[in-house]
Amino acid sequence: MSVSRGCLCCVKYLMFIFNLIFWLGGCGLFGVGVWLAFTQSEFSSLPLSFPSLSAANLLLVAGGVTMVTGFLGCLGALKEQKCLLMTFFVTLLFLVLIEVALILVLSVYHKELDKKAKDDLREGMRGYLTNEELKKSWDNMQRIFKCCGVSNHTDWHNKTSSGKPPESCCRDNTEDCHHWEEPCYEKAKDWLLANITSVLGFGVCIGIVQILALVFSMLMYCQILRAEKYMD
Repeated sequence: MSVSRGCLCCVKYLMFIFNLIFWLGGCGLFGVGVWLAFTQSEFSSLPLSFPSLSAANLLLVAGGVTMVTGFLGCLGALKEQKCLLMTFFVTLLFLVLIEVALILVLSVYHKELDKKAKDDLREGMRGYLTNEELKKSWDNMQRIFKCCGVSNHTDWHNKTSSGKPPESCCRDNTEDCHHWEEPCYEKAKDWLLANITSVLGFGVCIGIVQILALVFSMLMYCQILRAEKYMD
């Protein structure tokens, strides 16, 4: 009985520590999502398929779910309740499966997803003349990233009143516009990869903690069952 109780306490505190790390990791992901959303506020009217906006929303959702799941795991460990532990295990397992599926989809269909995102952005360009917020977002993005159009300046043909790229595409304010040659989609994508590399490494660490949390939650569940059996 004492040995079983001792094992339960050991697993309990290990699970609490791992879930605390998991919860803090969720706070970190949520914080990066808020930072990314804040830095991209000038482009907020662009379609959500825009690389940095979609990444910000994904991090906000992932961080929020991770925080709730980590809190549930900490509570289950402290209370030593089988119901909470099983709920935590099932929720976390479902979360891990979604993450694996998402990684596989992004790896296998990244070209198709890029094409879909570019098509969405080109379709959204049609509202440049009628939507003031969208116009402001496109102008801000092109000035900040020093780019023009989704893939090149020809994306703007028939999208403006003059049929030419807007002034935000121009390198200078001269009468003859020398527009930027760099595509905005690729520039935004490169900026995102350059700023989020450390977050990807952090995500791998969170994944390891998730696996360990699954193991410890199941171990603790089994130890509680064993302790109840000895008490009976």
